[in-house]
Amino acid sequence: MISGIATALFIALFAFGGEYFGWEDPGGRVSTALLAAFVLGVIVGYRFKG
Repeated sequence: MISGIATALFIALFAFGGEYFGWEDPGGRVSTALLAAFVLGVIVGYRFKG
């Protein structure tokens, strides 16, 4: 349940975050930071779950 919400929020931020929040990301740094935060969150969540 929570992982589904987190995935949906990540996809929404990744796809529409620039339009919604107004950030400019010509080099892709914001997108890379979002991806890294999501992946690290998945790894930490998986480690604590088991």
